Amino acid sequence: MKSAAVIVGLTAAVFALPAAAQADSTGLYVGASIGQSKLRDCDGCDNKDTAWRLLGGYQLNRNFSAEVGYHNLGDFGGAKANAWELVGVGLFPVANQFGIYGKLGGHHSEVKNGASETGNGLTYGAGLQYDIMPALGLRGEWQRYDKVGGVSDSKIDVLSIGALWRFR
Repeated sequence: MKSAAVIVGLTAAVFALPAAAQADSTGLYVGASIGQSKLRDCDGCDNKDTAWRLLGGYQLNRNFSAEVGYHNLGDFGGAKANAWELVGVGLFPVANQFGIYGKLGGHHSEVKNGASETGNGLTYGAGLQYDIMPALGLRGEWQRYDKVGGVSDSKIDVLSIGALWRFR
């Protein structure tokens, strides 16, 4: 009977340690990602390219953070697109170092094709995050940018992988 109580206590301690280690999960972080962008609703044009992003964020608590970033969305038949974004991120831990997240925010984007068109729009996405160690996390995500360059029916989707470095 005592051995069962000891096993249960040790098991609880083992599962509680990672949560205790992440209790102080506030602070600044930086990150980068690379992936493939796809221009939606593009009949007969070259609608895929490489996209990359640089970002900085502040983790408010274990579940919420705010990020600002620059995203080079790619070149679509001579039209180069990029966006500055400000998003809120909600993270739901699934296991010790693994979680799913969603993001929602706004962007200011520009499309250059001889002339420059700018505009603001909504951006949102979802992804998976795995923390290799307390300071380093890996992400895989999908993100959509609506109204790119101020065009109402212009949408760009990005599938990417990336990494975060937390300053603790």
